[in-house]
Amino acid sequence: MQGEDLLVTCYYIDCGMNAYAISPAQLYSNTPSDFDFKLESLAQGFQSLSDFAQHLAANVDIVFPVIHGKFGEDGGIQELLEKANVPFVGTPSKNCLLAFDKYNASLELNAQGFLTVPNFLVEKDKLAKSELEEWFQSINLDKENGKVVVKPTSAGSSIGVVVAYGANDAAEKAEGIISEGIDDKVIIEVFLEGGTEFTAIVVDVGTANNSEPVVLLPTEVELQSSSNIDIQEDTIFNYRRKYLPTRQVAYHTPPRFPSEVIDCIRQGVSILFRCLGLRDFARIDGWFLPTPVTSLPSAENTGKFGNTKYGAVLFTDINLMTGMEQTSFLFQQSSKVGFSHSRILRTVVQHACSRYPSLVPCSNAWTALSRKIQAAKQAEAIQKGTSKKKVFVIFGGDTSERQVSLMSGTNVWLNLQGFDDLDVTPCLLTSGNGYSSFHNQNMNGISRDVWTLPYSLVLRHTIEEVNAACIEAIDPERMELTSRLRDQVMNELGQSLSKYDWFAGFDIADKQPIKYSLQQWINHVKEAQAVCMVVLEKMVLFNRCWDLQEFLTQLASYGVHTIPKDLRATEEILKSSPDDIWNDLKAKLQTETDLEVYANALERKLQRMPANCLSRAHGVIEMPVSPPESLIFEPFIETDEIIISTKSVDDSTRHLVWKGENKWLEVTVGVVGKRGEMLSLNPSITVKESGDILSLEEKFQGK
Repeated sequence: MQGEDLLVTCYYIDCGMNAYAISPAQLYSNTPSDFDFKLESLAQGFQSLSDFAQHLAANVDIVFPVIHGKFGEDGGIQELLEKANVPFVGTPSKNCLLAFDKYNASLELNAQGFLTVPNFLVEKDKLAKSELEEWFQSINLDKENGKVVVKPTSAGSSIGVVVAYGANDAAEKAEGIISEGIDDKVIIEVFLEGGTEFTAIVVDVGTANNSEPVVLLPTEVELQSSSNIDIQEDTIFNYRRKYLPTRQVAYHTPPRFPSEVIDCIRQGVSILFRCLGLRDFARIDGWFLPTPVTSLPSAENTGKFGNTKYGAVLFTDINLMTGMEQTSFLFQQSSKVGFSHSRILRTVVQHACSRYPSLVPCSNAWTALSRKIQAAKQAEAIQKGTSKKKVFVIFGGDTSERQVSLMSGTNVWLNLQGFDDLDVTPCLLTSGNGYSSFHNQNMNGISRDVWTLPYSLVLRHTIEEVNAACIEAIDPERMELTSRLRDQVMNELGQSLSKYDWFAGFDIADKQPIKYSLQQWINHVKEAQAVCMVVLEKMVLFNRCWDLQEFLTQLASYGVHTIPKDLRATEEILKSSPDDIWNDLKAKLQTETDLEVYANALERKLQRMPANCLSRAHGVIEMPVSPPESLIFEPFIETDEIIISTKSVDDSTRHLVWKGENKWLEVTVGVVGKRGEMLSLNPSITVKESGDILSLEEKFQGK
C-alpha cells in the first residue's frame, strides 16, 4: 500500500497490551514470537495505550487496525481511537461489540428476519447440563451422540472451534475452551450436515451518511477429509485449514451454487452490513444447505430470509477484520473483480477518509499527489520509448517443498509487480497428467506442462489448488458464470466509485490461464526475450535429494560437510520386515515402531499422519501426493534447545537462552550475488515451540 504518495507506519500491540512502533522489516517474521522478546530493546514503546493513542492523534492521519480477535474486532481498539479522536478504517466500537460476539450476532440476525443456526450459550461457571440436554431434545438432536460445533463466542481465525457428539461431550469441550482461557463464553451450534460453507467480502462504496455495500464474488469452501477410515477427523474449516498450506481444503470463486443462491448470498450480506452498522469493509461467513434440515423448525423459518427453492442460506459469522495475508479471501475475491492488492487496500482507506470531514483537505491533497506522480511516470515511459522488460516467475514442481515454492514465487511476483518497467507473468510448473502421476513420470521434463496464470489464480494456498483452479477456469460453464457475475459486480462498484475523485479505476484485467508444454513455454520465453525467475525448490540442479547428497559429498575436501544418508527403495521398505531394516538402520531411527508406522502410512497412501503418532512429539505430517520411488534415511542430529527467557527482576529485557549441552544449533542462512561471488546474509536461529522438527504451523503460519 505504501508509495511515493502514502507513508505507512507500523505499530504492534502484544499480548500484554503493550504498544510499540516497529520496523516494516518485522512484518516478514513468521510469527510475532520472532520479535516479541526483543521489542523492549529495539522498538519504540509507549507507557500506556492512552499514550499510544495520543501519539497516533499527533502523528498520523488515519489508522488501519488489522488486529484479529479480542481487542481488534470486539470494539477495543476502536473505542481507544474514538476517545482520542483518531480517524480509523472500519466499524465503530459499539457495532463491533454486537457483531463480533457470535451469540449476540445470532440474536440480532434472528430479529432482522434471517434464518439462523439453533444454538446454546455456555457461560463460565454457569453450565447446566440438564438445560443443554433439553436443548438437544428441542431441536431433534440425540442427546447421546447428536453432532454439534462448539466454539468461543468472541475469538477469531477459527481458534478453538471443535466438533462434539452428544450433550456430555459438548459440555466437556465447552468447559475445555473456557478453562484454556480462549473465551469465557462458548456457543454450541447444530452441525450443518450436508451443508457447504461460503464466505463473502463486502466493500462499502457509499457516503458518510449513506452506506452502500457491494458484495464481491463469494467463495465456496470445499473441505476434503481423508478417505481412510482409520484417520478420525471432523471436517470443519479450522485454523489449520484456513491459514496453512494443506490439501484438506479447496476454494471456488464464485461458488458452484445455483445463480439464485449466489444472488441470495450477495443480497443477504449487503442487508446484514447495513443492519449491523458496519463500515468500509467486512467478511461474512455462512452455509448453503441444499436439503431440508430437521433441526431448523420449518414453521418458524418459512418466511425468513435465506429460503430458496434450491435450499437454505444461513449466515453464521461476522468478521470485522478479514485476513490480510497475500492469499486471503479479501485479495482472492477482489482480484476477481479488477482490484490488485494495493488498489483494494487504497480504495478501502480512501473511502474511510471520505467519512471524516477533518480529512477532506488531506484526502484531496493525497488524490492530487497520486495523479501527479502517475502522470510523471507515464510521461517518463513515453519519453524513454521502450517497452517493459518481460519477466516470467516460475514455481511449483513435484518436490515435497512445492508449497514453499508457491509461497516464494507469489512473494517474488507481487514484489516485482511494483516496478513500472517490468511486465511480470507468474507461471506454474505441473504434470501433464496432474499431480497424482508426478512420481511415475520420467525426469526429463517431456511430460510436464506450464500454466501462465492470471492474477487471481496465483492467490491459493497449494500448488494442487492452483492447478485445479486453472482447469476449472477454462471450463465453458464456469467461464460463462464467472464472466457474468464479474461484470455485474464491477458495474455495481464502478457506478458508485466513479463519483469519487480519488478512485483510480480497476487495475486487473480479466484473463484466462494458458497451458503450454514445457518445451512450448521455453520457446515462448525465448521469443519474448524475457528474464526467467526460477523459484522451484530443489529442482534446478538436482532432480532428487539424493543427487544433491552425492554432490555435497564431493565438497568435503573444501570443508563443506553434510549428514550421511542411506537411500532405500520404497518398495523395499514396504516388502521387507521392519526388524531387518531396523537392524541395518537402527543408528538412524528413534525406534523400530516409527519405521513401521511410517511405512504403514505410505502403504495406505494416507494424506497425512496425525500429530504425535511417532515416538517423539511432532505435529501433523503431510504425506507425499503418491508414494515416492525411494526414501532417504539419515541420523537424527540432536540440537541444543533454545528458549526465550522470562523477564525477571534482574533482567531489563527478555533474550534467547541455551544451555550448550549439544554442540549443534539449527540455523538458516541465505546467500546472494553472482556465480562465484556469492555473499552470505546474517543467519537466523531456529526456535521450536515443541518437538524436534519444525511443525507446519511453525514454518508457515505467518504467511
